[in-house]
Amino acid sequence: MVSQQEWDAARRELLVQEKELTRLRDQVNADRRRLPMVRVNKPYTFEGPDGPVSLLDLFEGRPQLVMHHFMFAPDWDEACASCSSAADGIGRLRQLHVRNTTLAAVSRAPYEKLAAFRERMGWEFPWYSSYGTDFNYDYHATLDSRVAPVQLHFRTEAELADAGTPWTSGPWTESMNDSELPGISAFLRVDDEVFHTYSTYGRGIEEFHNGYPYLDLTALGRQEEWEEPKGRSVPLGLQVGGPAMRVPDQYEV
Repeated sequence: MVSQQEWDAARRELLVQEKELTRLRDQVNADRRRLPMVRVNKPYTFEGPDGPVSLLDLFEGRPQLVMHHFMFAPDWDEACASCSSAADGIGRLRQLHVRNTTLAAVSRAPYEKLAAFRERMGWEFPWYSSYGTDFNYDYHATLDSRVAPVQLHFRTEAELADAGTPWTSGPWTESMNDSELPGISAFLRVDDEVFHTYSTYGRGIEEFHNGYPYLDLTALGRQEEWEEPKGRSVPLGLQVGGPAMRVPDQYEV
């Protein structure tokens, strides 16, 4: 506890770092916009509420599409808890729509499962099934060396032998085949052509999880074990993959 004057001085000191971070974020965002594009030539088909649709249809007539690669395998009874925590924070989409951008989610589970889980959660964002297609494998949201070359967080199977996977620190093994991964991809539409412009995985999508941008402003933070200063808060186990993480309607709050 300090005086208001001491707090003001400490806050101004932190503001210098925040401004540096803001400028760096602007630079990274500009560099992201400068990334080259890849034309999507494969005729992907998805299942939605009105039947089969193309990747172009997912844009809903807008030039940009942001896609959540939502973990929901065909044989699962419900969606991934961490992906569901991100989805639970998706509100009205009109602020994206007026900026010429559509947001949608895609999962491998059959559409009937997605629709039922979406209704159970009370979500309104568009959600499509890529069941039976190559889409998830091509965009590294489902990893299976029997189907397509493994690329985990932009590392090949050979590179993972040296770097290790995030969850084992060891190499990729056959037992990991058919793994579902969360991610976010961006696409650009030019007339009737679609281009892939960006994808991110791992901590690249954490700003869309668990209200992290809000929690990072607070004194207790995310209440996760790795955070500094140590001992500030009791870890809740609610981090991605944490033991206390649940699908949203299973929390008692």
